[in-house]
Amino acid sequence: MRVLVTGGGGFLGAWVARRLTRGNTAVRVFERHDDRDLVRSIAGEAADDLDWRVGDIADTEAVASAAEGCDGIVHLAGVLTPACQADPLAGARVNVLGTLNVFEAARRHGIRQVVYTSSGGVYGTDERDERFPMTHYGAFKLANEGSARAYWEDAGIASIGFRPFVIYGPGRQGGLTAGPTLACRAAARGERYAIPFTGAAGMVHVDDVAAAYEAAARTELAGAHTLNLTGRVATMDQVVAAIRVIVPGAMVSCEGPALPSGTNAANEWANGLLALGSERTLHAGLADTVAFYRR
Repeated sequence: MRVLVTGGGGFLGAWVARRLTRGNTAVRVFERHDDRDLVRSIAGEAADDLDWRVGDIADTEAVASAAEGCDGIVHLAGVLTPACQADPLAGARVNVLGTLNVFEAARRHGIRQVVYTSSGGVYGTDERDERFPMTHYGAFKLANEGSARAYWEDAGIASIGFRPFVIYGPGRQGGLTAGPTLACRAAARGERYAIPFTGAAGMVHVDDVAAAYEAAARTELAGAHTLNLTGRVATMDQVVAAIRVIVPGAMVSCEGPALPSGTNAANEWANGLLALGSERTLHAGLADTVAFYRR
């Protein structure tokens, strides 16, 4: 089995590649650069054996070429909330056109299903329970969910779109919600750091998210599905307190506005589509992250 992982050189991509290669799946990475340092820090020597293709996710032919000979696609390539806010046109080019290119590549090569990344940002704030994004990033992700349904209806391409909320864990460096991970890194190094937002968030460890992607890539699907990966809901004050228990005297805090997305959405970790193990507790996930940066 060979799986194309777009954005496989990034934070989540490194963890997905780690899981797939350890399960004896051949991984082809499609990435805009050939820097394997992050993947190497997560997946070890397996990073050097990946079939690595460099290209632009918004380049239709480059994506189609990368998908040739693959049995499935895990689509992670994208830009996060701050980049979409700063330049919505560039954000749409990567997040919307890039996703359409992935589904078109699947159609061209007869690939039967796509696993892709949506976001908890499709929900907006807790004042609304329905999908009502308050950011360009969330709006782009919601558009992709509609396109996935259309590809099932029009071309019979099955899909599952995961909506992870705040992903944290070893290797997270950028994005609006990187704060909890950067706080763990600062605590491990004895540095001062303030998480730049407050309020509650659904906290999900990156390896739990990667486990869901791995399970989906190995499961034959029918239809177009979405699953919330809310994780453990906690306030940033609780995250700070937990880090201080793990590292007594840690100089971490939180400040700023709440996130522009809510926490009311039901966690769909336990579902009828995928057989998944137990999720980490928040304390265990934060402790794993601190331990990584101490090493």
